[in-house]
Parts: sequence; C-alpha cells; structure tokens
Amino acid sequence: MVSSEHTVADASTLGGWHKSSYSGGDQGECLEVARGYGAVPVRDSKIAHGPAVVMAAESWSTFVSAVRSGALGA
Repeated sequence: MVSSEHTVADASTLGGWHKSSYSGGDQGECLEVARGYGAVPVRDSKIAHGPAVVMAAESWSTFVSAVRSGALGA
C-alpha cells in the first residue's frame, strides 16, 4: 500500500502499473507509473520487484512538465 513513505521496497506489491506510450524499443530506459493512488509510485520497468519511488502528484506533474519542455537536458 502506498503511504507517506518515499519508497516501496517491492513495487510488484502495487497494482495498476502503466508504461508510457512514448517508451518503446529495447533501450531499457522506461519508467512505469501506478495509477489509482493519492501519491504517484514510479518504478524502473525492467525491475518489477525492485523499489518504487513515491511522490506527491504535484511533484510528478512538475517532473513531467520539465521533461516535456526539455528543462532537464540530455
């Protein structure tokens, strides 16, 4: 269950994982986001049983906006 913690040790214990339609190919640089929680769990798609970082929805939105605008660089 997602709580106020900043990580979940085994991300596979959460449901509703979704990989972006922008993720493709075999580069292995894909994140997945779990839907249906008050906070936003994010994990490495290659490591389903690995940890997930959990952040406030507002923080996730800020991160996505920065990626889209190119503010994070290459």
